[in-house]
Amino acid sequence: MSLDSPFPLNGAVLHARSDGALYWPDRETLIVADLHLEKGSAFASATGQMLPPYDSRATLTALRQAMAATRPKRVICLGDSFHDIRAAARLTPQDRDQLVGLTRQCDWVWIAGNHDPAPPADLGGIVLEEVVDGPLVFRHEASPQAGAGEVSGHFHPKAAVETRARRLSARCFVEDSRRLILPAFGAYTGGLNVWDTAISGLFPKGFTVHLALRQGVLRVPRSRLRKAA
Repeated sequence: MSLDSPFPLNGAVLHARSDGALYWPDRETLIVADLHLEKGSAFASATGQMLPPYDSRATLTALRQAMAATRPKRVICLGDSFHDIRAAARLTPQDRDQLVGLTRQCDWVWIAGNHDPAPPADLGGIVLEEVVDGPLVFRHEASPQAGAGEVSGHFHPKAAVETRARRLSARCFVEDSRRLILPAFGAYTGGLNVWDTAISGLFPKGFTVHLALRQGVLRVPRSRLRKAA
């Protein structure tokens, strides 16, 4: 187990980080997926059940720490950065100021997601449907027809493995050296088992996962994964 897990993707060397972010050293780029800012307030409004209203702050703090560790020249957010089209308006002034402070530190790209097709422009950064950079294509949701080099989010993958000491279950990166799906970075995001056909069907020749654990990243081949996460 290591603090990050480097692997090749269509000729690029990427680093899966234990915090759930991805780093591309050659482009000095940090990539995160599915922040789902203000999911807690949306849940409270829809159900009447209050959750601790700190998910956005926790997510932004984790993102700030990832940026401090990698010092990127560019950040790419792979869609669903906001839980819904009104989420940005529900940010507290503190959280809004923290977010604007982050977007001012480097080039910032919001990929449009299904939850947030048009992230607000006044928070900084630019909004794009996808980004093509050298051997890689960044988009929100994986396309079954995509060629090599696709990097996406959307599915919130998670996986479980048995070790000699205990069972480990966590969010994870899923890749086959041709395409990659990132875990959700948001504090209140759930996960979908990598064995679900929505994910496994995108990797017909097999895949490897990189479990994002608190103590580091654990690379696990498909053959060692439990069917239930």
